[in-house]
Amino acid sequence: MLNTQANERLCRVGPGRTMGRALRRYWLPVLLSAEVEADADPKGVELLGERFVAWRDAAGRPGLYAEACLHRGASMRLARAEGDGLRCIYHGWKFAVDGAVLETPNVADPKFKERIKGRTFPVREAGGMLWAYLGPREREPEFPHWPWMDLPDANRLLTRHVEECNFVQVIEGLVDSSHLGLLHMNGLRQTDSAADLEFARKVSSMQRNLAPSLEVEDTPFGFYYAALRQVDDAQGTRTEGRVAAFVAPCMVLNPNGDIATFVVPMGDTRTSFIHVFWSEARELNREPLRSRHLEFIGLTPEVLDAFGITEETLGRADRPGPRNNFQQDRAAMRSGNSWSGLPGLIEEDVAATVSAGPLRDRSNEVLSASDIGVSRLYRALLSCADAVEQGLAPLGIGRGIDWSRVVGTHGVVDGRHWRELLPQEQEAL
Repeated sequence: MLNTQANERLCRVGPGRTMGRALRRYWLPVLLSAEVEADADPKGVELLGERFVAWRDAAGRPGLYAEACLHRGASMRLARAEGDGLRCIYHGWKFAVDGAVLETPNVADPKFKERIKGRTFPVREAGGMLWAYLGPREREPEFPHWPWMDLPDANRLLTRHVEECNFVQVIEGLVDSSHLGLLHMNGLRQTDSAADLEFARKVSSMQRNLAPSLEVEDTPFGFYYAALRQVDDAQGTRTEGRVAAFVAPCMVLNPNGDIATFVVPMGDTRTSFIHVFWSEARELNREPLRSRHLEFIGLTPEVLDAFGITEETLGRADRPGPRNNFQQDRAAMRSGNSWSGLPGLIEEDVAATVSAGPLRDRSNEVLSASDIGVSRLYRALLSCADAVEQGLAPLGIGRGIDWSRVVGTHGVVDGRHWRELLPQEQEAL
């Protein structure tokens, strides 16, 4: 339980807020690389309560501009794309992706443009995403390089959708293993028919134990969250461990071992949710495997559009949402054909999360032993805010972490501690 003051401190992400200052100390994924084409129209971006424009020049170099033109504040969303730069339509000032001012046609002094610089931000492209750093330039951290970033595009599948609520609410669901066998009861029952899909095979046992034993361990990057389930099936009796890694400020490595999720606040009550699926052996991003994978999880473009969780459909009255109970099928619930009355895994997660309100009041929540990951999430994020207020680096920054050894993982833990599933523990054996 958090009082109102602590909850506001945890959730508010704007430029003047403590959590906003903390989040700006990290490299954050902004868009999928595929969303920004070379020399195409500029794309509006919301991030941490501010408005930006993403654009690639004709050479393919990405840039992130403040939306307001340096000159008189006209929106750069309206700018002309001219190959080597964006030109504001108001007075024609033209800016390269690195902020260099290329032309100021309404200023007679030819050297004027050399004395100014456009408002652009450091951008990296890696792992099929565009990343940005919005914090103080003198404190720009080392870019976190993950092993899956080195895989070919064919072996890496990315999706992005948006949710109309605060980012902390969304992350809570990722460190809450106990909801999986209940909220997703119908989806998990389908895993037998999709046994050749890696995702389906790895989550099939979760429906067999609805009250796992949960443990959490703090780390320099955030924390590990372990769910231990006693499983009885045709293979016998065993204890399975599923270990997720929360990586500050907004990343979770799924226990499947091949999924990274990024929950990036666009503002206080709107969140960008990026999935990264990868495989060293299988070309997930090629058909027919791509479509089968997305259909099973519920991340096809058609599903995202129909459920109103794209930037184009979010909040539309004709889409599922709080105003119409997410078009829940109560008849299917009464007949026993559906636990939730919702069509799939993603829709169930979105409805449960968004239904709590745009920014959830935590002053009256009653946490239990099943919520140990949620309470540790609060503590981890608030520690980032504390660090920034004290002039220190937040979790994971400047700690010399080997990101290749930070993983989500799973396995049988009979007679062992779940830590032995982690790479560093295996090497020590």
